[in-house]
Amino acid sequence: MNVPTRLTVLRIVLSPVFFVVWFFPLWTGKGFFLSAVLLIVLFIVQEVTDVLDGAIARKQGLVTDLGKVLDPFADVMSRMTFFICFTGTGFMPLWIFTLLIYRELAMTFLRLLMIRQGVALAASIWGKLKAVVYNIAGIAGVAIVALSRFGVPGDVVDILKKVALYIFLLAAFSSMASFATYAVRALRLSTPSNGD
Repeated sequence: MNVPTRLTVLRIVLSPVFFVVWFFPLWTGKGFFLSAVLLIVLFIVQEVTDVLDGAIARKQGLVTDLGKVLDPFADVMSRMTFFICFTGTGFMPLWIFTLLIYRELAMTFLRLLMIRQGVALAASIWGKLKAVVYNIAGIAGVAIVALSRFGVPGDVVDILKKVALYIFLLAAFSSMASFATYAVRALRLSTPSNGD
């Protein structure tokens, strides 16, 4: 397992850790301040490793078909974990999360179809743009809970929640738009098959 793949796997492993750290204070009534610090650290580590794994793979010629599939999976795992936490805490609307998860499931299905044809559907510029919006949405959500757990006045947190809602709406739109571009590309790359 090369270094980029290890970084990708680390993102996958840290996703359930983020979930537990997020909800631990709500389950126990303890550790609010510490959890906020840990959430910031976990978020930064996951986002930095997302950048590093691709950069290292390209620079050292370690781009593999496994990496092309595993990296998007790690992205989905980490970011959907963030969004599950936001929705479970009540400041991301359930319908937005539903759109996001449906899009990711559809993308997974599309990638599997393409792999069956021997094509690894790598990330596109539109997918990367969607990832940037997801990242901003993640920052907004983590900031909301961190500031709340640090004891920042509720008025400030409420304003941030309103801003975050617009970012979540943009995330929903960008996810649908990027899926459309992947679907079109998949159709172009598809080859006639005698199978079902």
